[in-house]
Amino acid sequence: MHVHPLSHPDGHSYQMHPPPIETPVELRTCESFLWGIDLFNAGYYWEAHEAWEAVWQALGRAGERADAIKGLIKLAAAGVKAREAAPIGVARHAARALELLSAADESILPIRLSKIRQLAADVSAHADAYLNREAAPVRRIFAVAITTA
Repeated sequence: MHVHPLSHPDGHSYQMHPPPIETPVELRTCESFLWGIDLFNAGYYWEAHEAWEAVWQALGRAGERADAIKGLIKLAAAGVKAREAAPIGVARHAARALELLSAADESILPIRLSKIRQLAADVSAHADAYLNREAAPVRRIFAVAITTA
């Protein structure tokens, strides 16, 4: 079992916080949004979740953009559950991510949504294939990276 990455003194990101978010939120230049992408792509799913949650809150937690960000949050949560080797959690979070991301127009986020939707669909359908079997505190679970459009 791994310590909490943010709140435990032995966590790899102890007391680190996402950068402040300016409103209105312009995702192409939003440091927290972009930082979340970098964290996700490196296998830091919990931290990506935290970075994107700040964006989601800045967007008012409602509306099409906020829902699409919530989809990314859910996909990151699937990564957390995969690292915990919890297949039911992986499948549920990935399915919800797919639902939220499928409802979003392709232009709503400055990323290639089609690749991320496909990843969410595959993770949802094959959760067992994504389970973490290693003791490493950080491991990239998803081979598909989030890329900007």
